[in-house]
Amino acid sequence: MYLNLFAETTDPLDMTGSAEFRSLLTSAADLKIPHEPAIRYRSRNIVLRRMRFHFLEWGRPDAPPIVLLHGGHQSAHSWDLVSLHLAQKYRVLALDQRGHGDSEWSRDVTYSNHEMSLDAEAFIQAMRLEKPILIGHSMGGRNAMLLTRRNQALLKALVVVDVGPEVSEKGRAAIAGFVQAAQEFDDLEHFVSAVRKYDPYRPREHIERTVKYNMLERADGKYISKCDSAPRRLGIVRPSGPMENITLEEATDFRLPVLLVRGETSNILEPDAAERFAAAMPGGRLVTVPNCGHNVHGQNTLGFIGVLGDFLASLDR
Repeated sequence: MYLNLFAETTDPLDMTGSAEFRSLLTSAADLKIPHEPAIRYRSRNIVLRRMRFHFLEWGRPDAPPIVLLHGGHQSAHSWDLVSLHLAQKYRVLALDQRGHGDSEWSRDVTYSNHEMSLDAEAFIQAMRLEKPILIGHSMGGRNAMLLTRRNQALLKALVVVDVGPEVSEKGRAAIAGFVQAAQEFDDLEHFVSAVRKYDPYRPREHIERTVKYNMLERADGKYISKCDSAPRRLGIVRPSGPMENITLEEATDFRLPVLLVRGETSNILEPDAAERFAAAMPGGRLVTVPNCGHNVHGQNTLGFIGVLGDFLASLDR
C-alpha cells in the first residue's frame, strides 16, 4: 500500500490542497525557506521508452525550465523544499527515475546509469523543454553527466551535486551498507531511527514528514523500500565501464556552464577529486556547502539554494 498521494492517471493532480503540501509548508517555515504564498504544484505521469514515469511539476508553465534528478533510493520528493523555492521564478520538473518513487519498475530489471540518462533525455524532449537547466544529485548527477556527454546542446546549464568522475569507494560502500539495511522494517519509527543514525544533519521532524515517500506498507504490515530491490535479490551486478561514467578528459568537452556542488563532510566526493573535476571543465565552478555531507540539498537546504541562486543569476547575466 502506498503511503503518499500521487496522480494515478495521465490527468495532472493538483497537490496544493493536500495534507502533504501543508506539511511541506510547515517544514519550509521551520527551515526559513523563501517561497511564494501561492504556488502551482502538480503530480503527473508520462510514458517514455515504453515505461510509465511519475514527475512533480512546480511553477508557471511559461517560466524557464529546470529538470531535477534525484539520487539512488530517493525520489522526486527529495527536492520538494528546493522545488518550492525555485518555483518562484522557474518551471521545475522533478522526475521519479525508473524503479524509484512512484515511477514504474523496469520489467527487465535494467537500472544502469546509461539507461536512466536516456530516460532523462527522452523526458526533456517529450516535454518539449527549451534549453532546460539540468540538476542531478549523486546517481542523478551521474545520469546528468552522461546525458551532457551525449547531447549537451539540449541543455542551458548543468548542476552536479556531490558526485563526479572520481568517487570514494569507502563512501560508496557506506551508502550501500545503509541501503542494504534499509529494506524492511516492522514500523516507520524503526526506519526514522535508522535514517537519523545515518544522517544526523536532517531534523527528525523533516525525516518523519518525508518517510512516506521512501516506504511501502506490505500486506503483512511490514514496511519496505519503494525502490525496486530485484537487482539485489537476483544478484545482478551494477554495470560499470565507459557507458556508466564520464572521464576527466571527457569533462574538458563540457562547454556549457557547470556548477559542481560538494558537501563539506561528503564521504563520496573528496575535495581533491572535486577540484580536478571542476578544473577540467572550461565553464566549471566548484562550491562547497558547509554543515552537510553527501545529501547537500536535504541536509543544508538554505545553503544549497543560496549557492544555486548565485549560479542561476550568473546565467541571466
